[in-house]
Amino acid sequence: MKLSYFPGCSLDGTAKEYGLSTRAACQRLGLELIEIPDWNCCGASSGHSTSYLLGHALAARNLILAEKQGLDLVVSCAACFARFKKTDIVLKENAELNKKMEQIMGTPYKGGFKIRHLLDVICNVVGLDTIRKKVSNPLKGLRLVPYYGCVIVRPHEVTQFDNEEQPQAMDNLVEAIGAECLSWSDKTECCGASLSLTRVDIVKKLAEVIVDEGKEAGAQAIITACPLCQANLDMRYGEDGLPVFYFTELLGLALGIDGKTWLDRHITDPLPLLSSLNLMKGE
Repeated sequence: MKLSYFPGCSLDGTAKEYGLSTRAACQRLGLELIEIPDWNCCGASSGHSTSYLLGHALAARNLILAEKQGLDLVVSCAACFARFKKTDIVLKENAELNKKMEQIMGTPYKGGFKIRHLLDVICNVVGLDTIRKKVSNPLKGLRLVPYYGCVIVRPHEVTQFDNEEQPQAMDNLVEAIGAECLSWSDKTECCGASLSLTRVDIVKKLAEVIVDEGKEAGAQAIITACPLCQANLDMRYGEDGLPVFYFTELLGLALGIDGKTWLDRHITDPLPLLSSLNLMKGE
């Protein structure tokens, strides 16, 4: 199955492990990711907080490029996904703004394709039954809490994905790859990512609360689908924190892929945990 793909700035930089594991896992699952040519930053959050027009223009340019590929668009970054979904809705509902974008871009935007987060594609397009059949290294003994963060499922009228208060996609995926998914109350709480540079004191407190709640739930690690959330939770707590995985990293490991290339990039080293459970069995 071919999909248009937007990696975004993070997956080519600070979240390179997310980008590497995304491509590896998708290849194993038969998903061909066709990267949008000459893509640009989606504008989250510096662009859209600075200028309404700029924020939508940055996202619109990528959407117009994706539309030319004639494929549904898959996005891994939660912030990029939220920006694209919002701009898609605004341009379809606001004819005046759409006309303005046409003047800026030199081509109209019709939006005749779906915009989906990678987690949605994995769980609902590939399907959990298919994943269970392809798992060669079930992650038995690994206790995880799923952390969705703020923007993958909220607001629902924009994201149109899962339940905004009690999402289940990542929970179900955790179970499909053989790990144990624990119940907890912080799966959609804010980690403060948008304040990372301006109010580090607030972000550190928010991140510590989330990690502490994960520990209290009995988790050995956190699993997420957002580059900003992963970075915050991975580096704010300190040496007593929990490893924080991207869902694609653990999916790839369960599919039998050697993930050491990307697992080595974490701040809180996850290798001792995985090795203690004899889960580093990649090809």
